[in-house]
Amino acid sequence: MKALSLTVLRPTLAVARLPAADGLPWWAAGSGFLSLTRTEEETSVVCEARLVPGDARCEGGLRALRVDGTLDFQETGILASLTTPLAAAVVPVFALSTFDTDYVLVAESRLVEAVEALRKAGHSVTE
Repeated sequence: MKALSLTVLRPTLAVARLPAADGLPWWAAGSGFLSLTRTEEETSVVCEARLVPGDARCEGGLRALRVDGTLDFQETGILASLTTPLAAAVVPVFALSTFDTDYVLVAESRLVEAVEALRKAGHSVTE
């Protein structure tokens, strides 16, 4: 598998689950990092943890590792090259992609383990 260069992003993030019928979560709009996915069953919001309302169902305390650069749509195995060593290290992940690149979110309490596992797999990680 191809060795990747990753950067650990600064803000602590959260993944919130909202009902699919809810409107857009404008409370998340102030975040530098924002990802919104809506399906017929749910709306998932990834944003800075500090922005999530106290009554929202969420998993917080997450840190994002971003694959540096722009990935070609034809590339394969990118997420596998990240999730395989993390799974072997028993580090749970939440993965998401943008048009340009991929992100892997891990619990902040497991960040050191995640970085070590990725480095052992041949990836470079900037913290």
